[in-house]
Amino acid sequence: QVQLTESGGGSVQPGESLRLSCAATGSMASMYAMAWYLQAPGQERIHIARITSEGVTRYAESVQGRFHISRDSAKNTMYLQMNNLKPEDTGVYSCTAQFRGYGRPDYQYWGQGTQVTVSS
Repeated sequence: QVQLTESGGGSVQPGESLRLSCAATGSMASMYAMAWYLQAPGQERIHIARITSEGVTRYAESVQGRFHISRDSAKNTMYLQMNNLKPEDTGVYSCTAQFRGYGRPDYQYWGQGTQVTVSS
């Protein structure tokens, strides 16, 4: 069983920065990717950034150049550095970790999310 716990959310003004963390407990041996998702008020959850176990990253076009995803495998923690925040970045940020099933279906875990509010 893996548990994911996000932290680092808060309320900031446009143009400011935040760094989110996603701490994992449990075995991450078969993890092949981790990602951040955003659910804005009244909208569906969307993919923001992804990092594979090899360190390959991918970003949504809306955050390209402003957000940076990273992972510290020694600490079992993933980060999302968010710079130049905009009001449209407001919402609940959740992290997910995807695992190989090795003969069974792949599976994933989700954290409960952390609120980010960008407003002047």
